[in-house]
Amino acid sequence: MKEILMEMKGEEWSDLLKHVYEHKKANVEIKGFRKGQVPFDVYVKQVGLESLYMDAVDHAVADLYGKLLDENKDLKIACRPAVDIKAVDKDHLEIMFSVTEMPEVKLGKYKDLKVKKEEAVVTDEEVEHELSHLREEFIELKDKEGKVENGDQAVIDFEGFKDGVAFKGGKGENYPLVIGSNSFIPGFEEALIGMEKGEEKDINLTFPENYHSEELKGQKVTFKVKVNEIKERILPEYNEDFFKDLAMEGVNDEKSLREEIKNNIKTHKEKDLEDKYTEECLTKMSENAKIDVPAGMIDDEVERMMDDFSQRLQYQGMNIDTYINMLGMTKDAFKDNFRPEAEKRVRYRLCIEAVVKAEDIKVEDKELEDYTKEMAERYNLKEEELVEQLGGKDFLKYDLEVRKALEIITK
Repeated sequence: MKEILMEMKGEEWSDLLKHVYEHKKANVEIKGFRKGQVPFDVYVKQVGLESLYMDAVDHAVADLYGKLLDENKDLKIACRPAVDIKAVDKDHLEIMFSVTEMPEVKLGKYKDLKVKKEEAVVTDEEVEHELSHLREEFIELKDKEGKVENGDQAVIDFEGFKDGVAFKGGKGENYPLVIGSNSFIPGFEEALIGMEKGEEKDINLTFPENYHSEELKGQKVTFKVKVNEIKERILPEYNEDFFKDLAMEGVNDEKSLREEIKNNIKTHKEKDLEDKYTEECLTKMSENAKIDVPAGMIDDEVERMMDDFSQRLQYQGMNIDTYINMLGMTKDAFKDNFRPEAEKRVRYRLCIEAVVKAEDIKVEDKELEDYTKEMAERYNLKEEELVEQLGGKDFLKYDLEVRKALEIITK
């Protein structure tokens, strides 16, 4: 940890105060002047220069930190610095930056780690399972007379009552329920078997002890049910129309379909097993290394993980604060869930960077050009747009260095 005092004074500081005022004056009202037209000197006399200090400090922190980096190019900073305002008045500003330097990494063994890589094996049961799911997508529903049987789709009205009172979430109209799908609580679907179209029935059941609703778990209830329609579910045959609907290249019979499904399952398994193997290699390398990871680096990684999680929630139309409140947690307690993974990621990253240095890994200009082109094509961007979005080619260069280091670690 290093403490570095940075100062802004004289004309630079006074200009910043005036700059802040120019942004602020639109909302300033002083008797005798139109809103937004108050001269700087009048504002200072009436309101006080001190009212501009905090906004000016916010601007100055970034400028002074940039200056600190320019003046200390050999300083390798591990995480965001702590900022402490030491002095602020009309003439100057002093800020103390508490800077954490990158920790020393003492690598242990990182090659030939003796981690066993599993082989992807696909069973007939897995192929059959995926095949049945695929056929379900093309299932035909046909109106059926007679009684509900296992495998049929019963279109029902239902309402649940506990102690004679309807409970929340227990009602549905024209609900298409596949008998045997286990979509409802145990006993519900079985009770529909044998019912006919138009028939009504009371079904007495008990909710499971592990049911998600505290109000209903383990409770005895009655469902009033009416069967509106019964539909037979007809799976598609392996014929020309079915394979045409599938529109899979090279698939034109049951044998080739099963082979395609098997290959797809194997590809996904191989990817998962490769990820698992890499993770195990990184874990072993990390355990062999000696690193005193600064708390600030872990804090920064936790914030990154929180931001990523928040963005994923936004894509689903939910705010992270709402999500945390639903869990009944504080924000700090929720963040703590990320801390073990964050520390692991930081340790991995530090070890990989140490391998890059130990192996003297370099990225040639041609490699970087080819990689930039490849990534631009992958994300359907122009190379210039990709580089601009990433903030320069250094990110791509770093990514290539990491890839080369991983090849050594996982070899």
